[in-house]
Amino acid sequence: MNRTLTPVLTATAALAATLAVAAALLALGGHSPGAVFAALLRGAFGTWDRFFSFTLVRATPLLLTGLAVALAFKARVWNIGAEGQLHAGALAGVAVAILLPVHSPLLVLPATLAAAAAAGALWAAVPAAMKTRMGVGEVITTLLMNFVAVFLAQFLVQGPLQEPRGVFNQTDEIPLAARLPALLPDTRLHLGFLLGIVIAVALWLYLTRTPGGFRLRAVGASPRAAEVSGRFRAGPVVWLAFLTSGAIAGLAGWIQVAGVTHRMYEGLSPGWGYTAIAVALLARLNPLAVVVTAIVFGALSAGGGAMQREAGVPEVWVRGIEALVILAVLTVDRSWQVLAGGGSRD
Repeated sequence: MNRTLTPVLTATAALAATLAVAAALLALGGHSPGAVFAALLRGAFGTWDRFFSFTLVRATPLLLTGLAVALAFKARVWNIGAEGQLHAGALAGVAVAILLPVHSPLLVLPATLAAAAAAGALWAAVPAAMKTRMGVGEVITTLLMNFVAVFLAQFLVQGPLQEPRGVFNQTDEIPLAARLPALLPDTRLHLGFLLGIVIAVALWLYLTRTPGGFRLRAVGASPRAAEVSGRFRAGPVVWLAFLTSGAIAGLAGWIQVAGVTHRMYEGLSPGWGYTAIAVALLARLNPLAVVVTAIVFGALSAGGGAMQREAGVPEVWVRGIEALVILAVLTVDRSWQVLAGGGSRD
């Protein structure tokens, strides 16, 4: 099968399978699949404002965390810790924004973005060190680091960073200088979405056009073969993938605060770091395709409320659909390999 068409066919087949299974389950639950999907589409794409102010805004953290996961997985680094790295980046950005005695956006915005990226990378450095120095699998360490980050965020917003009145478990609003400007007038879409697009293009160029990208893909294809070749060591590549992935996830957390919430609070993320796995897998780990799949999942999130209001379907169904996407991608991908006679996966 054509290697260029396979990712597109996999994503298309996975989405079709997901819709078919979801429709069957909705019918079994006494709901009209047509009415439910129509409500979801209206909620996500019904008007200019719904698309730009809701769908794309909700797609932005998924775009960045999806890129973080895609880059790590491309190097066969199973970073399940984007959720924790996101929280670490959000906390660092808020702390710098509130404590920095400067009021110029030209200084505050770069400082907060750098702090968020550094915090995300630092959070990823712990499992990276355990993997490369002690041989500890990164799946469990990155997952556990998520819980540490979430509990740390809860502690800080209830204590050192809590708003002065002590009424709500949240920080003060960040200064105006630390907020991301709107990308389009009369919409809630902010500059963070454009930054995500820029990062996606930069990652694609890096992976496909540079020696460093080739090394990362080579390690992802076979770490042992990369080592045996003698041309480079896998360890530094693993570190690069881990730290860069963590930095991008850290940016996702701060960009959500700087562009949307303007303060840090408990439950900032509804699980974007985990949904990012579905986003990355559906995109077949292609950074440019992550832009599209993030918008798909942003539409699911934005349309979930309309689905509940108009069709009476609980919004938790959106989570079920996200899980079905992961299962469908894995199933379809494996089916292509079997049909191709066990050919290699891109």
